[in-house]
Amino acid sequence: MSLRARLLLTLGLTLALLWGVAAAWLLNDLQKTFVATLDQRLAQSARMVAGLVHQLPEEVWEQSLMNTLSIPPIEGLACQVHSPRGEIIARTHANMDDVLAPGRHGHTYRQEGDTTWRVFTYERGGLVITTADRMDERNMLLNGIVRVAVVPFVVALIGSLIALWIGVWRGLAPLSRLRASLASRHPEALAPVSTYGVPKEIKPLIDTLNNLLRRVQQTLVREQRFTNDAAHELRTPLTAIKTHLQVAQRAEGLAAQEALLHAEAGVVRLAHTLDQLLTLARVEGRMRFDDGEPSDVAQVVELAVADSAAAQGQCQWQAALPEAYLAMPRELAITALRNLVDNALHHGPKDAPITLSAEQTHSDITFTVHDQGPGVDEETLAQLTQRFWRASKQQGSGLGLAIVAAITERFGGDVRFENAPTGGFCAHLRVPTVSAQTSKTITTEA
Repeated sequence: MSLRARLLLTLGLTLALLWGVAAAWLLNDLQKTFVATLDQRLAQSARMVAGLVHQLPEEVWEQSLMNTLSIPPIEGLACQVHSPRGEIIARTHANMDDVLAPGRHGHTYRQEGDTTWRVFTYERGGLVITTADRMDERNMLLNGIVRVAVVPFVVALIGSLIALWIGVWRGLAPLSRLRASLASRHPEALAPVSTYGVPKEIKPLIDTLNNLLRRVQQTLVREQRFTNDAAHELRTPLTAIKTHLQVAQRAEGLAAQEALLHAEAGVVRLAHTLDQLLTLARVEGRMRFDDGEPSDVAQVVELAVADSAAAQGQCQWQAALPEAYLAMPRELAITALRNLVDNALHHGPKDAPITLSAEQTHSDITFTVHDQGPGVDEETLAQLTQRFWRASKQQGSGLGLAIVAAITERFGGDVRFENAPTGGFCAHLRVPTVSAQTSKTITTEA
């Protein structure tokens, strides 16, 4: 069932039920008030007749003892007056002795043939006055009043249902327009949906949809960039490997062996580039990282240096490492720090040591990797984290620092570079910290 149909059915039934209960309540009170009013009128008629009869002259009384006075009848209303001795003094109908006979005082119902009468008996000064209303006349009058009262209710109910339908239709019109807009969009169109003229209740839905479209667009851009980068960067080593293998096939002796060595070096470089590309794609693609181990600072530094074969014997610690845990999976923390160490070793003087330190603040830790190189100019500083940018055509894949920047961006840290005032080049890696218990549960998902 559609939302429009559900709203119309729910609100329509509720409205009809409320109007029906109100109408039944009103009609019940109206009927009780109507009956009480007519009974009061019947009693007042009897009292009025009693007052008139007591004011009659003596000669009229003497005449009534011999001949019963005849009162002009009124349609649907009857009256009869009895003397203290039970004689009929005056009456409106001569054929209603049973209905108008004296009886219990007050209101009663009496039947004559197929006609029911509402009878009131009243006694004053020895005289007994009996008045009666025909119930069919009463019912006819009551039905007319009910019709007059019910018609406005029915009209109001129908009008309310029509207004409800129009209101629901107009209220859900933005959803219909949104559906039509999305249905008419090109499958590859990922532009944000306009929120102009949209009710505030629907705006969060459109904002969420726009965020989803933005993430999809970013994912497609990353995939396209990954494909382009892979095609561009793998073409050169593959061509070199192919060339060296062709030389090895044609040459003999030392020339063939040298060509094979060059081809093997190209394979190593190609494998390293592929690893870096896949790591970057995983970090930017929000894939899951979880080795189940806390990111202890000391262990992260130890493993990062151990993973960098070139750092053995060339990396020095400055002061003691703080006891803290990083707010990122240990695998990524090791990768980021190792890439900074490798970069310092590649671009610093050969066999010159590098210095690694860690400084803790209230909520984060900053790792500093300091080499003894000549540093770089300001223009180069701005390009260090760009993909495939290299200070030298022969060194690295150009992805190491880009991976570091992607990792820090994902976990709320940052990386910055500067030429040290005392000489050399410094890379500063800032990473948020967490408690030991929280570090055990840090995982990230796509």
